[in-house]
Amino acid sequence: MSARPYKELTREISASLASMRSGQPALMQAFGALGKSALAAGALDAKTKELIALAIGVASRCDGCIGFHTQALARLGASPEELRETLGVAVYMGGGPSLMYAANAIAAFEEAMPTAASA
Repeated sequence: MSARPYKELTREISASLASMRSGQPALMQAFGALGKSALAAGALDAKTKELIALAIGVASRCDGCIGFHTQALARLGASPEELRETLGVAVYMGGGPSLMYAANAIAAFEEAMPTAASA
C-alpha cells in the first residue's frame, strides 16, 4: 500500500513509463487505445466504467490503479457514496486485503477532490 500521496505516485509512474513509451511505442499506443475504447461512454457511462476499474484495482491491490482511477472519478464528479458502494463490491470480491486497499482508495479520492474542483 502506498504511504506517499497518490498524486505523487501517479506522477512517478507516468514519468517511469517514459522508457516504455520510447522503447515500445506501438505497445503503449495500443494500450492507450485499448483504455480509451474500454472507457468510452456506451451502454455504461464513463463514470460507471471508472468505478468498475477502481473496484478491480482495489481487488487486485494495485496502488497505481487506485491513484489513476480515483483521480478520474473525481474529475467525472463521482460522489463519496458511489465510491463507497463500489468499494463495498470490491471488498466483497477481494476479502480482507481489499478492505485495506479500499481505505487507501478513499484517501486517494479525497486527495483528488480539490484538484478536480479546480480543474
